[in-house]
Amino acid sequence: MKQNIYDNELFYNAYDNLRANSAGLNDVLEIPAFRTLLPDLKDKDILDLGCGFGESCKWYASQGARRIVGVDISTKMIGRARRDFNDDKIEYVCIPMEEAHFPAEDFDLVLSSLAFHYVADFAGLINEISQWLKPGGFLIFSQEHPIATAKKIPEGWSRNDSGEKLHWILDNYAEEGLREHNWLVNGVIKYHRTLARIINSLVDNGLGIERILEPTASVEAEAANNDLLNERRRPPFILIKARKK
Repeated sequence: MKQNIYDNELFYNAYDNLRANSAGLNDVLEIPAFRTLLPDLKDKDILDLGCGFGESCKWYASQGARRIVGVDISTKMIGRARRDFNDDKIEYVCIPMEEAHFPAEDFDLVLSSLAFHYVADFAGLINEISQWLKPGGFLIFSQEHPIATAKKIPEGWSRNDSGEKLHWILDNYAEEGLREHNWLVNGVIKYHRTLARIINSLVDNGLGIERILEPTASVEAEAANNDLLNERRRPPFILIKARKK
């Protein structure tokens, strides 16, 4: 089931406001960690799956990439990318990443930021990505951590009567599949899979693990926003760098 939640007007506006204010975990946790995993991008051919509004594609171009293809299911996101983050090196394609087709060994890097938890057939997508990568090429991706996606309740935190977060509820971890989460709006569909499933899907498709990150915010960011201290209590994201053999 492919849910195009980013074309939901309420969700899109809430997400746009979150990113415009740099208030989301993307900006303080995920993006800084993600960029530490990148190799030299000069003269590289890059595929960005779930490219959103194209900010990262534009940044890859600024780092000397030769060609970037940005893929996203959302017409709103792709429309904004073409308007605000256009570049001669970038091609934006509006299509679900599961339906994308590219020639074999077409890319040096396949990158994806916080999008794979929306994909039902993860192993099938990884099989395709492995074929699209050149030998020695990298898949680098982030997604919501399995500890975060496992929950079947609207919010994963147990709270006291004052609303303070007591602890994160980890349950239903081994039961993989569809979850409906409340994030910005109700009914956002994501897919939970175990860490073993994620790692083994990579290994089974000829991708060797090179690095895994579970990032936390910087001391400076935590000092500016005390809520970020809670993100040390359970990992919100996992980032994986894998190389095609």
